[in-house]
Amino acid sequence: MNTLFDKIWDQHVVQQITDGPTQLYIDRLYCHEVTSPQAFDGMRARGLQCFRPSQIFCMPDHNTPTHDQDKPIADPVSKKQVDTLAKNAADFGLTHYGMMSKDNGIIHVVGPEKGLSLPGMTIVCGDSHTSTHGAMGAVAFGIGTSEVEMVMASQCILQQKPKSMRISINGTLQKGVTAKDVALYLMAQLTTSGATGFFVEYAGSVVRNLSMEGRLTLCNLSIEMGARGGFIAPDDTTFNYLKGREYAPKGEAWDKAVAYWKTLKSGDDAVFDKELSFDAADIEPRITYGTNPGMGIGISEHIPDSGDANFEKALHYMGFEAGQQLLGTKVDYVFLGACTNGRIEDFRAFASIVKGRQKAADVIAWLVPGSWAVDQQIREEGLDKVLEAAGFAIRQPGCSACLAMNDDKIPPGKLSVSTSNRNFEGRQGPGARTILASPLTAAAAAITGVITDPRELL
Repeated sequence: MNTLFDKIWDQHVVQQITDGPTQLYIDRLYCHEVTSPQAFDGMRARGLQCFRPSQIFCMPDHNTPTHDQDKPIADPVSKKQVDTLAKNAADFGLTHYGMMSKDNGIIHVVGPEKGLSLPGMTIVCGDSHTSTHGAMGAVAFGIGTSEVEMVMASQCILQQKPKSMRISINGTLQKGVTAKDVALYLMAQLTTSGATGFFVEYAGSVVRNLSMEGRLTLCNLSIEMGARGGFIAPDDTTFNYLKGREYAPKGEAWDKAVAYWKTLKSGDDAVFDKELSFDAADIEPRITYGTNPGMGIGISEHIPDSGDANFEKALHYMGFEAGQQLLGTKVDYVFLGACTNGRIEDFRAFASIVKGRQKAADVIAWLVPGSWAVDQQIREEGLDKVLEAAGFAIRQPGCSACLAMNDDKIPPGKLSVSTSNRNFEGRQGPGARTILASPLTAAAAAITGVITDPRELL
């Protein structure tokens, strides 16, 4: 019996090249401003139009400032990137959700919330965190700029078929443990290369009980284990989330779609190339201490010891030592947002900790919704009032401080507790030091000014 990955993959094979890659049909291409310009230039140079323009959606997110979006972008590089995407989308007749449009936001937040990402699809984007869309029960993965051009021209891509892995997490998550903590735990167990060459299906009671937002977070971080992508079989949680969304099927087409989507699961006798199983009881709130997402510990644990030179280099960069416990470490910045944790549930979690409390005076906090739709929901639920009463301000949507491609950069040497996905050297700004954490742990740090176990404040 085939795995779910096999089912979706096989349904999209156009042709199999002998001793070569598969020509795979792509249902949806997302384009942002950073990895698409050369692809559009290549199309122009060859005199080509997009083969299926209705399947391509464009929006700026990496370079967009998170304040004064109604004014011209001050940074000339960012302005050129954003303006170029708008022109390219217009020239090629593609749907474009520009800055300040109600549809704009981070591409990996907007896709699911508009119902553009659907179960059984193949989805690509010139961005590694495209794996996020796998939470919808889709095969979604990041591609390079030359491959973006390939999809524009043919709506197909040449790909070697990855191996399949199933990761099951069973049991019940402890209080204060979120999908982000589960992902950080898996990265520490597998390391950042432990899933290289695999497409991961997440399964087990913990995964089934995750909300859609939690599943999006988990799948988002698949790439940080080296996986080609990660996904979750669609179920009632998926269908309830999608029903009524703008691009989701309607009426009779909806009933037909759900009937098909219910068949999208691995068979009881499906054989995976690798199977791993974990117990929810082993997972506590997590933080990273190094310069890759796999260098993480439970928040109550001590930094391990390793004689490895790269390990020592990472600790030196972070200003930490083996054997050190990070609880009580002073924090300079807190960032809530990114395609990892910029959804409504993440803002609810953050607000649940800060409600009735006050932001630490010496912490700078950037709270950035993943889309204008999330921003609207924050205000409809009154979370903005809770956050403002506690001393926080909400910024405008964008990738923000996840990566140093816009104004939101962490200054050199400063320590940031971030809900984003990567803690590489300089990722949040030259010389910036990043600790990855969940929205609950980020909120606890923002209130106390130090790394704090969020369970103490729940």
